[in-house]
Amino acid sequence: MLDLLVHNATLPDGRSNMSIAVQNGRIAEVTAGLDAPAAEKVDAQGLLLAPHFVDPHFHMDATLSYGLPRVNQSGTLLEGIALWGELKPLLTAEALIERALAYCDWAVAKGLLAIRSHVDTSDPSLLAVDALLEVKRRVASYLDLQLVAFPQDGVLRSPGGVDNLKRALDKGVDVVGGIPHFERTMADGAASVKLLCELAAERGLRVDMHCDESDDPLSRHIETLAFEAQRLGLQGRATGSHCTSMHSMDNYYVSKLLPLIAEAGVSVVANPLINITLQGRHDSYPKRRGMTRVPELMAEGVNVAFGHDCVMDPWYGLGSADMLEVAHMGLHVAQMTSQSGIRQCFDAVTVNAAKVFGLEGYGLAAGCDASFVLLQARDPVEAIRLRATRLKVFRKGTLLSETPPATATLHVEGRASETSFMPARGAA
Repeated sequence: MLDLLVHNATLPDGRSNMSIAVQNGRIAEVTAGLDAPAAEKVDAQGLLLAPHFVDPHFHMDATLSYGLPRVNQSGTLLEGIALWGELKPLLTAEALIERALAYCDWAVAKGLLAIRSHVDTSDPSLLAVDALLEVKRRVASYLDLQLVAFPQDGVLRSPGGVDNLKRALDKGVDVVGGIPHFERTMADGAASVKLLCELAAERGLRVDMHCDESDDPLSRHIETLAFEAQRLGLQGRATGSHCTSMHSMDNYYVSKLLPLIAEAGVSVVANPLINITLQGRHDSYPKRRGMTRVPELMAEGVNVAFGHDCVMDPWYGLGSADMLEVAHMGLHVAQMTSQSGIRQCFDAVTVNAAKVFGLEGYGLAAGCDASFVLLQARDPVEAIRLRATRLKVFRKGTLLSETPPATATLHVEGRASETSFMPARGAA
């Protein structure tokens, strides 16, 4: 007997009436119309069953700290960094853990079961590192938390930056991070990329750089990251996050840059909610969107994913761990409003993000972990349009969360009716 059988499901690739058989936490079979004995059966009623959401770029050490000790009045990246500097001396491990665990609960309810979080290593005490390592331990049974050693104040700019980062890795942090555009000079930024990529290669780790989170078109550290990834054999293990300067770069230079990124096997993570909020702050009109060149990167064959980046912290006062909200903003900012473009944005918070993460056992195929989400939508386009309710969230065959369907009861012209904002099949 199977442990779980989900039947009559629609998959993201469009296959319908599909059955997913689960045994011992893994998908045993994916086929059409399977009917077999199972301890638990779920009728998907033709709705979308998708692999769980993945956030490849987040800052969990700062999450849910909005208003502490004050609010970012200018809304700029640099004030956010300064505000984080004011908050760090006030942090306690207990409060940081409490906020992070609360966020993880939000994430599970939204079908977000894997998060890559950067954690600041600039404080010699490594308080945030120890706290998030404890959070990682506590949530391991229901959420994959991957930590990036992130020298927020610059690995070369801040005293002891290199040593602090190495100590964080020694404690068990998973990924090498950096912020080259925040070093004192362009040369120091390039030197930091080289140093940190060599450290990742030496330790056999992945590397994820905050690259060029700037409106300055001459901030070109993604080029250095591509070069170092190629030189050190980090293809498939290197990520450039943000890359917002590419929005402002000369088109001829970009025509050279994109193939270099693709050739080096470097992934790019855009953060639509935050990039559209923080960038272009020094513009009058027209104001730049600031997000990197997502469709162009995808067309070049680069693996592009979307991250949430911030939720209720010194940089951003909104957010709810909803990766469909991230995809929704991403498709608007990138003008990816074609059916294929919208589906690519769904991929950016699922399969593409899982590649950045290096997540094993991910997907809807035999042998994969039975970790998936039943959505109140019939396809990825409808899921993003509605920011669809996560009806059921499973991890390795175990139900973690369920939410009642979203419906509205209307009382109009003397008649009562219910709607879920899903048009009838075949509607134009």
